[in-house]
Amino acid sequence: MNGILTQYLMRTILASTALVLVVLLALAGLFEFIAELDDTRGDYQTPRVILYTLLRLPQLAFEMLPVAVLIGALLGLGSLAANSEIVVMRSAGLSIRKLSGMVALTGLLLLAVTAMLGELIAPPLDHFARNMRLEARFGQDDDRLGNATWVRDGPVILHLERVSSEFEFGSVYMFLLNEENGLASIARAENSGIDKDDRWILENLRETRFDDNGVQVVQSSLAIENFNIDAETLGISLVKPQSLSGRGLLSYITYLNRNRLDARRYETELWYRIARTATVVIMPVLALAFVFGSLRTGGAGARLMIGVVIGLAYYLASEMLANSGQVFNFDPAVIAWLPSALLGVVTLVALNRIR
Repeated sequence: MNGILTQYLMRTILASTALVLVVLLALAGLFEFIAELDDTRGDYQTPRVILYTLLRLPQLAFEMLPVAVLIGALLGLGSLAANSEIVVMRSAGLSIRKLSGMVALTGLLLLAVTAMLGELIAPPLDHFARNMRLEARFGQDDDRLGNATWVRDGPVILHLERVSSEFEFGSVYMFLLNEENGLASIARAENSGIDKDDRWILENLRETRFDDNGVQVVQSSLAIENFNIDAETLGISLVKPQSLSGRGLLSYITYLNRNRLDARRYETELWYRIARTATVVIMPVLALAFVFGSLRTGGAGARLMIGVVIGLAYYLASEMLANSGQVFNFDPAVIAWLPSALLGVVTLVALNRIR
């Protein structure tokens, strides 16, 4: 019997959530499309704007899923409560704890969907959409715009530009620091690349070395260097944190910490993404707590309003704390989990008040 009821509750919540998500994506996609029409340039015209908007939908869906689950669960469970179906379930011997467990199973299923969307589908499509937009707006001749990057490997700081199709990374500037963090040498290679053994191939290298005896210039037509920076790390450094997968974020955070660089921006994005995914489990249980009492006899409009208010408060609090955490140097994990923890406390308090 419990298995049948669990499937029934799951179907109800999933159907309502899917409907809410479609509506939210339609609105978000429309706003995204309208905003992009103001940035049309070159080959980036209406057809490309439509394609860009469609490619961005998985990322938007990942960001909206916690709110969509809350509103969908409120509508679905609210309709069951309005028809006294949940009352019948409780009369049959189901406790609030058992009902919460059944509803939480739906949250676990949605958590798996959210994690797959945020890890495997949304990041590569979002990255492709941004690159397509950049190339369409500025043309192939200017595709180097936005592709220059700075990386560090211990005492060596490198600045790379993608200006050559023959070599993978084009020209590169290298700045070598001494033990006192003073400048020991400056070098420039006209072309650079990484071979299959992760060795750096530098062509037409010219290095200026500074020491106590003066300045020395060294030139080489071909040089091979070994840096602890591979092609994957360089590629990640060119990507916005929102377009990176969780594995990419972890890899780049490890690189930044290894070189004693500021990783707060990427740590905040990683913890924010984990917390947002985990919140999907809380939302259906929170909805169950709210459908009892006055909302049981209220209409769909009242339930929708409650869901929108709570969801909007959660979203705004998450965004505000994430941004302020980077400004005021707060712990990224604490800042990211604080809104979810508050929702969890509210859920427990609301469930305990149910008789």
